[in-house]
Amino acid sequence: MSYLIPFIILITVVVFIHEYGHYYFAKKYGVGVTDFSIGFGREIFGWNDKSGTRWKICWIPLGGYVKFFGDCNVFSQTEQAEVLKKYNKEDQKKLFILKPLYQRSLIVVAGPVANFVLALMIFVFIYMFVGKDMTPAIIHEVQKDSPAHISGIKKNDRIISIDNKKVNSILEVSTFISTSTSESIEFIILRNTRELIFNIKPNLVESKDSLGNKIKKRMIGIKLAPFNNELNNVKLGPTKAIFYSVKEIFFVVATSLKYLGSMITGSGDSSQLGGPIRIAKITGQVAEYGIVPFLSVMAYISISLGLINLFPIPMLDGGHLMFYFFEKLLGRPLQQKTQEGFFRIGLFLLFSLMLFASFNDLKDLGLF
Repeated sequence: MSYLIPFIILITVVVFIHEYGHYYFAKKYGVGVTDFSIGFGREIFGWNDKSGTRWKICWIPLGGYVKFFGDCNVFSQTEQAEVLKKYNKEDQKKLFILKPLYQRSLIVVAGPVANFVLALMIFVFIYMFVGKDMTPAIIHEVQKDSPAHISGIKKNDRIISIDNKKVNSILEVSTFISTSTSESIEFIILRNTRELIFNIKPNLVESKDSLGNKIKKRMIGIKLAPFNNELNNVKLGPTKAIFYSVKEIFFVVATSLKYLGSMITGSGDSSQLGGPIRIAKITGQVAEYGIVPFLSVMAYISISLGLINLFPIPMLDGGHLMFYFFEKLLGRPLQQKTQEGFFRIGLFLLFSLMLFASFNDLKDLGLF
């Protein structure tokens, strides 16, 4: 329960924000909304608002949906001629599929964008009121015969860049090393007043993260320590907070896409791909450290949800945007049978991904 409750809170907030993005723009453009659901399956409780929308909480808290007037699911499209026969002129104004293409596109993309906005707001809040670590990355120790030692890294060197990403904090070093997909990692080091470049091939070591979870970690054999063992935590102004927040979102997106690319090419470590069980476990572990770490995880999960939903896979928002792209090219929507074929492919891909991620989760728990 200590893991389940934080996970439900996190996923409820992230999903609500995503679906509210769809809902807000749907209402803005006059689309009727019949259901706003957090979770799937049987309804636990709900209520109807003045416009007739049913707001409800359901038993399976692994997503949600907004159902539009006249649709059999979230964004289904039938042949427009058949639709026009079923509804009078007044009701036709509320139909999603009869709205201009740009309005439908904005309604669809608003969900993922809302997730990015949530992450931005969380990061800005943390950087302004809690602070951002700006401790210089000074090397305190170099392990003998390690990749760093062999390459010529020395004690008291300052790391200023990793793979062309500027290092602003001692905490970023481990992140940049572990998320690098290159066989060798480029380090720019400041030694006295000289900048030196080193290309280091890290070792892949079975290790544990800060929460005690088993991971395969890329290590070069250095230990870092702040000056006088004091972290330099700086509260940022609004402009800098927004700048670093946007930078963090771009970093997460770019890193995720690189990891996906490495998995497709076969060079990535697919064992690190986790599903709901692993997310719930990590969420519960982080929640024990306080509200700020919990909010940080919420921001990262929100970014991931927004990014995944933009993939051009039917069943996801990106799949619908793909359909609209074809509609723009052809001058008409794809036929229902064609869309249904794409949806079957999308459903297969999503279920395959879920099964693979769930297998990794169960293996991580020692059940396989």
